[in-house]
Amino acid sequence: MYKFLDLEFRKQIEEGDLVSPSKIYNIQKNVNYKRLILISGLLVLLGGFLPWTQNIRSKGYITTLDQSDRQQEVNTIIPGKIERWYVKEGDFVKKGDPILQLGEVKVEYFDPILLERTRLQILAKNQSKEAYILKAGTAEKQMGAILEGKTLKLASLDNKIAQLKLKISADSSEVLALNNALEAYQRQYEVAQNLEKSGALSVVELEKRRVVLQDAKAKKIGYENKILQGKQEILNLKIEKNAVVQDYLDKTAKTDGERLSSVSNASSTDADIYKLENQLANYDARQELFVIKAPQDGQITKVLKAGIGEIVKEGENIVLIVPAAKHKAVELFIEPMDLPLVKLGQKISFVFDGFPAIVFSGWPKGSYGTFTGQIKAIETSVSSNGKFRILVDEDPKAQPWPKDLRLGGGANGIILLKDVSVYYELWRNINGFPPEYYVSSETKSDKK
Repeated sequence: MYKFLDLEFRKQIEEGDLVSPSKIYNIQKNVNYKRLILISGLLVLLGGFLPWTQNIRSKGYITTLDQSDRQQEVNTIIPGKIERWYVKEGDFVKKGDPILQLGEVKVEYFDPILLERTRLQILAKNQSKEAYILKAGTAEKQMGAILEGKTLKLASLDNKIAQLKLKISADSSEVLALNNALEAYQRQYEVAQNLEKSGALSVVELEKRRVVLQDAKAKKIGYENKILQGKQEILNLKIEKNAVVQDYLDKTAKTDGERLSSVSNASSTDADIYKLENQLANYDARQELFVIKAPQDGQITKVLKAGIGEIVKEGENIVLIVPAAKHKAVELFIEPMDLPLVKLGQKISFVFDGFPAIVFSGWPKGSYGTFTGQIKAIETSVSSNGKFRILVDEDPKAQPWPKDLRLGGGANGIILLKDVSVYYELWRNINGFPPEYYVSSETKSDKK
C-alpha cells in the first residue's frame, strides 16, 4: 500500500513514528450509505403527503380606505406674501389651527377701509333705489290725475254735443211747423191774388198777405241755418273730443314712460346693490383667506415655502399634511392570472415591516406575528404596473392590527387558497399551473 512512498518515509510508518493515512481518513471504515439514502427517500416521500396551503404572495403598502385620510396638499386660494408661520415640519395640528399668515399683494385691495367704503356704496345705492321707487309712485299718481281729467273733459264735450243735438231737434220741429204755416200762407196768398184780380180784395190786403208769406219763408231759412250751424258745432266738438283723447293719450304715455323708467332704474339699482353686496362678501371672505388653516387633524410632513416675505401664487402648494388616519388599510397588487382567485371578503394574512414574524407560507397556523385582513375592494381596471389593485381592511374578528402602523409602510400579503398535498404543489409549480380556485366556508355562509 505504501510502495509508492520512499524507503525512509515507509520505514518511519512501519516503526510507528508516523500515523497511517488510513487511520486519519477512515479509509477502511465500512459505512452503510444505502440505509441512509433509503431513510431519506422515505422521509421525502412521506413529506410529499403532508398538507400544504396554496397561497398568493404580494407586497403592498399601508394606506387608508377613506381618501380624505391620505396625505394631501394644503394650497393657497389667493395670492399673497408670507408674513408669519405658525407651524414647522413635524408639528401636529388640529382642524382649523392656523398654519400660515399671508399679506395682500394686489393693488386693488390695498385700501385699509375697503369694506367700510363698500358698505357706504351699498347704502347710497339703497337710497337711490328708494328715490326711484318714490318717483315711480308719483308718476302713478300723476297718471291717475290725468285719466280723471280726461274723463271729465270728455264728459263735458259729450254734454255740449247732447245739448246741440237737443237744440237741433227743437229747430227741426220749428222748421216742420213753419213748413205747415208756409203752405197755408201760400194758399191764402194765391186766393188773395185771385180776389184782387176780380176786384173783391184791395191791393193793400194782397201786399199784407205777401209780406206774411215772406216772413214765414225767412223764419224757415233762419231755423234751417241754425240746424246747419248746430250740426257744424257738433262736428267741431267731436273733432275737439278726438283731439282731447289724443292729447291725454300723449300725456299718459309720457307719464307711464317716466314711471317705467323709474321702475327700470330701481331694478338696475337692485342689480348694482347685489353686485356690491357680492363684492363685500368676497372682500370679507378674502380677509379670512389670508390665514391658511389646517383642513383636518394631522401632521405637517413637509413645508414647500419657507421664507418670510416670499410671494406665493394662487392655488400654489404650501405644505403637505398627513391626516391622523382613523381607518388604515393595505393596498396590494395582484397578477392578472391570480385575479379570478380573489373575492370580496376573502381573508389575507399580513406581515408588516418592522414587526417581527416567523412565517410558514404553506402552514399558516404555524406562523407567528402575522395579522389578518379581508378584501374590501377590487379594482376592475389594470394599474400602470400591469397588475390589479385591491384594498384590504382589518378583520374585526381577528387580532387587531398594530397601532404604530404608519402610512406608506410595507406589508407582505399572503392570500390563503386551497389545502393540497406537498407533492401536488411541487407538481403544479413545475408545470406552471395556477393555484386552484377555492371558496372558503365563511364566504359560502355569507352568500347564503
